[in-house]
Amino acid sequence: MAIKERMSGNEAVATAMRQINPDVLPAFPITPSTEIPQYFSKYVADGLVETEFITVESEHSAMSAAIGAQAAGARTTTATSSCGLALMWEMLYVAASSKLPLTLACVNRALSGPININADHSDSMGARDAGWIQMYSETNQEAYDNYIQAVRIAEHADVQLPAMVCQDGFITSHAVENIELLEDEVVKAFVGEYTPEDSLLNPGSPISHGPYDSAAFYIEHKRLQAESMKNSKKVILSVAEEFKKISGREYGLFEEYRMEDAEYAMVIINSSAGTAKVAVDELRKEDKKVGLIKIRVFRPFPMKELAEALKHLKAIAVMDKSEGFSAAGGPLFAEVRSAMYDLSEKPSIVNYIYGLGGRDFTVELAKQVYEEIVDIKGSSIDDIYRYLGVRG
Repeated sequence: MAIKERMSGNEAVATAMRQINPDVLPAFPITPSTEIPQYFSKYVADGLVETEFITVESEHSAMSAAIGAQAAGARTTTATSSCGLALMWEMLYVAASSKLPLTLACVNRALSGPININADHSDSMGARDAGWIQMYSETNQEAYDNYIQAVRIAEHADVQLPAMVCQDGFITSHAVENIELLEDEVVKAFVGEYTPEDSLLNPGSPISHGPYDSAAFYIEHKRLQAESMKNSKKVILSVAEEFKKISGREYGLFEEYRMEDAEYAMVIINSSAGTAKVAVDELRKEDKKVGLIKIRVFRPFPMKELAEALKHLKAIAVMDKSEGFSAAGGPLFAEVRSAMYDLSEKPSIVNYIYGLGGRDFTVELAKQVYEEIVDIKGSSIDDIYRYLGVRG
């Protein structure tokens, strides 16, 4: 039976971690993810978990310790934000190339500089090509649900990749919402025991992690990683089906909101989707055929599925809460536009950079975006790369 609670997104993720009961959790504090290991350290002190909690001197060390623990056969998890994720950069690649299924809670925060502690997606989007599965969460409930599923996905025999579960700093991480928790024993049964096929502590099967690959081996190594990422798509969907049976909550690669007869749509990630849904509902009352797609899984990117969901539209606004500095648009825009390339008839697509450094994204701004794309006539657009809500 579901347990009705009120908690912040950070406490929700920490609760999921407690229920998973990992073997090792190395962590270093950084705003706004600090509360996750803080809550978890209390679970350790109170004897509610059997986890070895490792306090380290930096986020680079946190990921290094996580890699060592996971390679030794221990189910391992950690949390970080912003510059903490950036300090892990080198080790993110090592974790993925070693095919270690550890999990990380990324509480999204703008990267320096200038120094800013509020939410945008520059941290996780900067790590988008590191080889990690990436899942994004609109609400505290989704952050909790995604984290539980991420463990099963990462550890699946056909995947064996690290997974990052993202939520917006302060907006969901610190805001308190109603939430339905699963019972501890249900989560324990769902994630199961971690039984790696090989580990550094298995003397019967000597292996190495992080070896030097010469040109004779490196590309084959990367191909294996790429195949695992491809495999993860079907695993994500199968795990979601199993999760629905224990929770009643349904998840896919993305969520379609009022898309059945939509002619214009927004593609967006994380908590801003909730704001945009209000705008959709208000515009629907004015008989405007608008809808929304919220990306849940950014890696692997659901290219074919997304193109199918968007192909019937007249125009699309792709919302990036991070700047790609390509002079051509943000990272989500590049992926969505690429997904639409093979269609014989393509909707018009424009990009909006918004919310950087925590700038407010309001219902009125979301409605402005819809009103602008409804006015698009034809496929020739001069300003496909736009900024939203900027002064001056």
